[in-house]
Amino acid sequence: MSDLRETRLEKARALEALGQTPYALSFAPSHRTAQLQQAHADLAKGEERSEPVAVAGRLMTRRVMGKLAFFTLADESGPIQLYIDKASLEAAHPQNPEIFSQITTLTDAGDWIGVHGTLKRTDRGELSVKVRDWQMLSKSLQPLPDKWHGLADVEKRYRQRYLDLIVSPHTRETFRRRALLVSSMRRWLDEREFLEIETPVLQSQAGGADARPFATHHNALDLPLTLRIATELHLKRLVVGGFERVYELGRIFRNEGVSTRHNPEFTSVEIYQAYADYHDMMALTETLIATCCQTVCGSTVIEYQGTSIDLTPPWTRATMHELVQRATGLDFNAFTSRAEAAAAMQAVDLVVPEAADSVGRLLVEAFEQRVESSLIQPTFVLDYPVENSPLARTHRSKPGLVERFELFIVGRETANAFSELIDPVDQRHRLEAQQERRRAGDPEAQTVDEDFIHALEVGMPPTGGLGIGIDRLVMLLTDSPSIRDVIAFPLLRPEVGSDAMR
Repeated sequence: MSDLRETRLEKARALEALGQTPYALSFAPSHRTAQLQQAHADLAKGEERSEPVAVAGRLMTRRVMGKLAFFTLADESGPIQLYIDKASLEAAHPQNPEIFSQITTLTDAGDWIGVHGTLKRTDRGELSVKVRDWQMLSKSLQPLPDKWHGLADVEKRYRQRYLDLIVSPHTRETFRRRALLVSSMRRWLDEREFLEIETPVLQSQAGGADARPFATHHNALDLPLTLRIATELHLKRLVVGGFERVYELGRIFRNEGVSTRHNPEFTSVEIYQAYADYHDMMALTETLIATCCQTVCGSTVIEYQGTSIDLTPPWTRATMHELVQRATGLDFNAFTSRAEAAAAMQAVDLVVPEAADSVGRLLVEAFEQRVESSLIQPTFVLDYPVENSPLARTHRSKPGLVERFELFIVGRETANAFSELIDPVDQRHRLEAQQERRRAGDPEAQTVDEDFIHALEVGMPPTGGLGIGIDRLVMLLTDSPSIRDVIAFPLLRPEVGSDAMR
C-alpha cells in the first residue's frame, strides 16, 4: 500500500472519528456550477449576495493561505471556486471551532464534497461560493493525474477513461456530443414515423455483412450462437411483416482487427424504408447527417484535423467507375476478363490481390488503393459491382452492377446503402455464391439464411436500406483522429502481468 493512499485512509478514519461518514448517502445541490456562473455574471468585484446555494462536485485544486482557503470544485457542468474564510466559517459553527482546520486538512484533490453557502465575487473577479458548511461525499484514496490538461499516456487515457474524463474537458465534450448526436438522430427518425425495433444480438447464424463473427454458446439449450455482425436481415424481416419504416441504433460485434477506424464492438444505425430506392436513401442520408451536425456543432461547416468540411447538402455524387478512371486512367467498363484488368492495373503500379477474382473485385481494389483516401468532402460513391454486394438489387440499367452507394468523408466510409434485393431467387443464388467462397476459405463470406430467404418468398416490398457508422460520424463531429477517442471503453489488450493475461 502506498504512503499516499494510507495517508488518505487515515483522513477517512479521522472523519469517522468525528462522527462524519467519508462516504455519504446523498446530497441535494440547488444549482449546477454553470447555472451559478451564468445567473450571477453581473455580480461586481468585491460584492456578495445572500442567496443560499448548495453545490457538489469533485475537488480539483486546493490552496490554503493562513486563515483563507481557495478550492476549485467541479461538477459535470464546469468549475467554481470555493471561498473558505476561517472567521466566518467558525462563526457559523460555534459548536465546532475546528471546522476550518477539518475542511483544510481532511480533504484532498479528488474528493467529492458538498457545500452550502452564499455567493461572492472576489477582488480578482472570481465568482465563488462563500462556504458556510461542508460535507464529505466520497473520500478519494487515489491521487488525480498531475497534469490538468490531460493524461500524457494515450493508452492510459483509454484504459482508465474515468481519469481522462476528470482531467480533460475535451474528452467530456466528445462524449456529450456523442450523446447529443444519438438523441438527435433518433428524434429525427421518430418524427418521420420510423419505428425503432430491437433485433437479436445473439443469433444462430450471422448475416447481413461480410465479417467474421464472435462465437459463443448457450448452455441451457446446448446451442452454438454468434454475436450479430449486422441488424440488416432481421430489420428486413420486419418490413416483410408490414412495418414500412424501421430502424435500430445499437451495438454490432465483428471479430476483426483494431485500428484508428475499427473496434470489434461498435455502434451503427440501420434504416429501412418501404417503397424507396437508393436515390431516396441518398437524400435521407445527407439531410439526416446535416441536421445532426447542425444540432451538435451549430453549423454544417466544421473543421476536422485542420481541414474545413462542408456538410451542407447537396453532396457530390459520382460512380465508382468514374472516380477510378479519373484517378488511374483505367476504364474498367472496357475490360472483358480478369487477366486484362489485372495487367492494366499492374501497368499503373496497382497491387493485384489473388483473392480479387473478377473484374468487379479488381475495380473495388483500384478504388480502395487510389481513390478512397482522396474523398475528403462528403461524396456518394455509386454503383458497385454485383459480386461485392450480395444483398443489393441489380442495377436497373447497368449490367454487372448493383444500386448501392457508400458515403465517404475525410477518406473514410461513413454510410452504406442499397436499393434492397427483394427477389428471393436472385438472393438465394447470391448467398449460395457467398457460401462457396466461405467453403473455399473466406471466413468473412456470408452463408445462406434459409429463414431469411423464406421471408423474401413471403414477399418484401421495394425498399431502400441504409447503415451509418455512429462512431466514425462522432469522430468527424468531434475532430477526433481515432475511433478509440469516441468509444468510452474501447477494447484493449490486457496489460502485461494482469490477471487477464494469465
